[in-house]
Amino acid sequence: MTSPAVDRTRTGLPAFAARSSASPAAGHATSAQDRAIAEPLLDVSSVTLRYKTPGLVITATERVSFSVNTSDRFVLLGPSGCGKSTLLKAVGGYIKPSEGAITIKGRTVTEPGPDRMMVFQEFDQLLPWKTVLGNVMFPLVDARRLPRKEAEERARHYIEKVNLTRALDSYPHTLSGGMKQRVAIARGMAMEPDILLMDEPFAALDALTRRTCQDELIQLWEETRFTVLFVTHSIGEAIKIGNRILLLSPHPGRVRAEVVDVDTASTADGSAGRLEREIHDLLFADA
Repeated sequence: MTSPAVDRTRTGLPAFAARSSASPAAGHATSAQDRAIAEPLLDVSSVTLRYKTPGLVITATERVSFSVNTSDRFVLLGPSGCGKSTLLKAVGGYIKPSEGAITIKGRTVTEPGPDRMMVFQEFDQLLPWKTVLGNVMFPLVDARRLPRKEAEERARHYIEKVNLTRALDSYPHTLSGGMKQRVAIARGMAMEPDILLMDEPFAALDALTRRTCQDELIQLWEETRFTVLFVTHSIGEAIKIGNRILLLSPHPGRVRAEVVDVDTASTADGSAGRLEREIHDLLFADA
């Protein structure tokens, strides 16, 4: 069994394994179709993010670059305060980079849009006066402008995908935290965005519910192969969720390394545990 690979080329550290994705051989031209296939869905190029507090300008991230391909489960991993959530909001179009650029399908991100749907950590992101069905339908009717019948059919489909058909007519105050997050995921996926942005969506759940939601998210990905950009500060969760993991240094966030081929990590043979130790050592090398 092969091990996950760490790309440390941006940090100057030696890599312990080569990346599995080979680039075209030098001197060989690529066709327009090949170039189109190679272009990432999302490109973050040398992005620095700053925000103001009273009397102070805070640098959240500094010259961060990465790309996300279609159907990636791409994880931003780093300690609290490294700017990973701020970076996710910039991809969502809620924060403008001080330096660098963010593009999706070649278009520069300047504002929020239905091609990027956010799932937040908080449980109160649902509309309390609407049922589960109403919450999932709302952006389809309001933003996508779908006819109500079509919106309802699509909403029911994704509610079934997250195993909440039995709660179709329930209101948020009657749902558990895990169920609320599944509704939020169904709402985001029903919009069929280019990329689903998830900001520590399971962090506030108890350990057992968190693990169940992680398993359900992976099962959902296996069925639909959607693209997700996922933020977490848990190394174990990053390994479980992601097929690629970008490691960010403590404040301000800079790219420390990228771990690829994470699907090859196995809890059975202990490689996930070894990878977790490797990632921990990389994240906290300075300390």
